[in-house]
Amino acid sequence: MKRKDLALLLLLTFAALLIHGYHPRSEDAEIYVPGIVKILHPSYYPFGQEFFETHAHLTFFPNLIAWTARLTHLSLEWVLFFWYVASIFLLLFACWKIASKCFPSQAGRWAAVVMVAALLTLPVAGTALYIFDAYLNPRSFSAFGIAFAIDAVLERKYFATGFWLVLTAVIQPLMVVFGLAFVFLLLMLDKRRDPLALTSVSSVALLIPGFSLRAPSAAYWQSLQSHAYYFLLRWQWYEWLGILGPLALLWWFNRIARKRSLRVLAHLTWTLFIFELLFFAAGLIVTIPRSLEIFALYQPMRSLQLVYLFLFLFAGGLLGETLLKNKPMRWLLLFAPICAALCFAQFQLFPGDRHVEWPGAAPKNPWVQAFVWIRGNTPENAIFALDPNYMALPGEDHQGFRAIAERSRLADATKDWSAVALYPELPLADDCLAQMQAANGWTSFGANDFSRLEKTYGVTWVVLQQPNPAVHDCPYRNSAVEVCRLN
Repeated sequence: MKRKDLALLLLLTFAALLIHGYHPRSEDAEIYVPGIVKILHPSYYPFGQEFFETHAHLTFFPNLIAWTARLTHLSLEWVLFFWYVASIFLLLFACWKIASKCFPSQAGRWAAVVMVAALLTLPVAGTALYIFDAYLNPRSFSAFGIAFAIDAVLERKYFATGFWLVLTAVIQPLMVVFGLAFVFLLLMLDKRRDPLALTSVSSVALLIPGFSLRAPSAAYWQSLQSHAYYFLLRWQWYEWLGILGPLALLWWFNRIARKRSLRVLAHLTWTLFIFELLFFAAGLIVTIPRSLEIFALYQPMRSLQLVYLFLFLFAGGLLGETLLKNKPMRWLLLFAPICAALCFAQFQLFPGDRHVEWPGAAPKNPWVQAFVWIRGNTPENAIFALDPNYMALPGEDHQGFRAIAERSRLADATKDWSAVALYPELPLADDCLAQMQAANGWTSFGANDFSRLEKTYGVTWVVLQQPNPAVHDCPYRNSAVEVCRLN
């Protein structure tokens, strides 16, 4: 790859950052960032750590980020930002390498990569995923890891394929299943398939941790059933279009590739078509018979994240080959509205925050301001209670308390309740439900309610949305919340 191409990729990386925004401690970061903080500060989170450490123990991700912070002596904010930008760059680099094998012209190759960059935060049908999240998490690594593995297979570099799959397996053991399946299909559908390559790729599956499926509790079933996106038959009609539409487009792209004698593109589109069909069937199998519903926790439809990534890579490349070519105005007319729409969507999703939360910048969101104050002004062993639905409240913008405040709290009804659905063999769902119920009716709590939380769970601090006459010691307040000490 030429230096000019690398420079363009780097420029495209920062353009993608500015289009899609960056929110390092939001949404699923509430599960992953505390695992990093716990490694850096073992005395933190004396209560409730099981809700995030179950995830942390399945992945090398928190160790990698924590070790980077220790080796570089940089703050966690800067390390998260560095790895996030690097992940976008590596994903676009892998896409460029694959596009170079699919499309003969520079216009086709760059249009493919630009299309992916423009659509990074596009939602993936009914899976509760984006093509690429606006914050760093293990899926940030699995995205480029799987893409590099596929590129290595196309080059018949099987050692490199194994390396990228192993890297993905130790970082994101669920998403690597989809990468393994795609690579395996790619080899199986190749007329020159190599048995040794098939065996070596399949052996990576030994690194994927297994899950015990013992008899789950009633609380666990309640958690699992509360997540409609696990079950295909509960998807909305427009979410089903997100399944059927890509199949139709892949069929069409395959026909175009064959007519134009684009051998690699034809091979990839057909493999992706079969790949989606197989996991669509798996999604139906774990949804229709009630006896198999427990297997819905493996979320086979999350395979659509890989489908969408390559679908838009191929769509952009074909548009570049046939329509855009070397006409700058056409590029502008196509990509400017797409980028504007995705940027607008991110502004709507995080209306109270800075679009790009640069490391070291003062937070704009009053909830985040309160969480930052807590991090710097409360004991590290403090245990907090707040509304169990706080992440879904207007103005909170899905920002994570544990990730920002770096303090313990009672289980919440958003991220903790989702996390426990992955562990039927553990009593996490029962504990989570009990803590959520203990904070029911939060806005109307009285002195006896706060005393009960203190005696039962050791709660010493609370975050209130409005002044409460039962709590008087409130050293911090702003326009949205106040932080109070229980006496």
